[in-house]
Amino acid sequence: MPFLTSPVLPPGALARTPQPSLPTGDGLLLRPWRAGDAPAVHAALQDPVMHQWHLRSCDSVEEAAGWVAEWGKAWEDEREAQWAVVDAATDELRGRVALRQILLADGIAEVAYWTVARARGQGVAVRASATLARWAFEEIGFHRLELFHATANEASCRAAVKAGFAVEGTKRSALLHPDGWHDMHFHARVHGD
Repeated sequence: MPFLTSPVLPPGALARTPQPSLPTGDGLLLRPWRAGDAPAVHAALQDPVMHQWHLRSCDSVEEAAGWVAEWGKAWEDEREAQWAVVDAATDELRGRVALRQILLADGIAEVAYWTVARARGQGVAVRASATLARWAFEEIGFHRLELFHATANEASCRAAVKAGFAVEGTKRSALLHPDGWHDMHFHARVHGD
């Protein structure tokens, strides 16, 4: 049965070109992950705050290296797009920002981010996710970007709102964390916001 509308984005909308680096214009750079980033990824994921809000652990640099390799392949497959957020001058890791759950035909993806401990409180997640959203809307043509976080993670909520993602509601008991089920805030930004 044919659809009544055309796909928002065709296959190849991402993978037709190499994954770009995206400057924020204020000292940060979103760049594709490199094999040499594995030690920094492993170190970042040893932080107890990461364990509180994220569902995965990283037990070794080798495991982190596998993730970095998978993140590169996910771009080629147009399933996800993951960037290292680094200091533009020193290339020191500040965090990660990503498009996940990409649905090209619908023009929708989910934005996700984390920051390393020493970069928290510096607006890294705000600047990175706002830059990613501008690129996704203006350069690629996405229509809607969604963002989820545990309602108890107030810092993530502030970052999402500052980056232009309006709160749309709460998904009750939506995600199982090590300490139990968490309600999740549901944010979104649409092209033209």
